[in-house]
Amino acid sequence: MARKRHLSRIAVMQVLFEREYREIDDIKSLQKNIKELGNADEEFALTLLEGSISMADELKKVIESKAPEWSFDRMDPIARPVLIMGAFELLYADDAPPAVVMNECIEIAKEYGSDETSKFVNGVLNALAKA
Repeated sequence: MARKRHLSRIAVMQVLFEREYREIDDIKSLQKNIKELGNADEEFALTLLEGSISMADELKKVIESKAPEWSFDRMDPIARPVLIMGAFELLYADDAPPAVVMNECIEIAKEYGSDETSKFVNGVLNALAKA
């Protein structure tokens, strides 16, 4: 199950990243990503995507409050979707412990971003989890 959720989070992160740069059909993009990644939990991914998108404006404000030196637009392009997704899970989903959510997001940031990206994601999500 853990691997399925990890792949689901990657698929969601990719949709959130892509939608920053162009108009897309979120569901079709998610389905394409899931198909390419294989063995993801589609129901979990859809819930995570819909929640992240519907709460995005509020989540951005919360993220900025935990990174006061950074506006959301100034953050790393990989960090932004990872933080939106992670913040949604931490604040509104209750099916994974905060440590698991944070670890997953940090791993995705390492995989798709840089060491600095993962450190930034770690710091912001850690501050958010403690709040």
